[in-house]
Amino acid sequence: MTEALVLGGGGVGGIAWMTGLLAGLADAGQDVTGAGLLVGTSAGATVAAQLGSGLGVEELFARQVEPSLQAREIMAEMDIERFAAEIGLTMATASSAAELRGAVGRVALAARTVSEPERLAVIESRLPEHGWPQRALRVVAVDAETGDTRVFDRDSGVSLVDAVAASCAVPGVWPPVTIAGRRYIDGGIRSVANVDLAAGAARVLVLVPLGPVEPLPSDHPLDDTVAALRAEGAEVLVIGPDDASTSAIGANPLDPATRGPAARAGREQGRELKLEWAEG
Repeated sequence: MTEALVLGGGGVGGIAWMTGLLAGLADAGQDVTGAGLLVGTSAGATVAAQLGSGLGVEELFARQVEPSLQAREIMAEMDIERFAAEIGLTMATASSAAELRGAVGRVALAARTVSEPERLAVIESRLPEHGWPQRALRVVAVDAETGDTRVFDRDSGVSLVDAVAASCAVPGVWPPVTIAGRRYIDGGIRSVANVDLAAGAARVLVLVPLGPVEPLPSDHPLDDTVAALRAEGAEVLVIGPDDASTSAIGANPLDPATRGPAARAGREQGRELKLEWAEG
């Protein structure tokens, strides 16, 4: 395995921005969508699954900007002040990152959200194919009760829709996803992009729609895991949104209205990027 594409969390705006950025890179002769390993976290799990579907990047871009092709999304409703207060109290009392993840999971389990079937229908509509791709795809989620990490792949015996839905289950916004009697929440609770799961790749491109800052204390923070991969000899590039893309994604990346603007801004950013891989 020589190349990995690692895709982080960022809501529907992040899905659109990453899709646009990848399309822009392809426009500039730097198509990276054929990477041998895809690692997806939250929004990134959606994009990784879409890339594995066999559709080209131009078709995937069209699914973000053309209303007739867009997935059916639900406008997120969230009591941000209450959730921030609950998480703040949790952070103050948790003694480890794993304990914090479990505590966040308990908040997620108690939250009032849309039903699981409603949310699964959204994920189904996002994915062009519902079967696992043949190339390596790792989808990251967190056990809501224990805080343990779960990495789903085609050998896990779990449907792709369920795996992606679990990875996208933002605590307090979307329902934890039930898989084999366990409940799972957003993989971004472990790390913004879970870059450590790309270990072994010679080149690693990391896209972080909301920037490199971890949302919660992590056992695998982005900066540390990138440094560790580089120390092992890997070339690692981390790309976040530029000012125009940040503005397009906006203050609420869960808002479906961000899709068109974020995809177009991402494409313009991608066209201007030069991937600075070391020669040889």
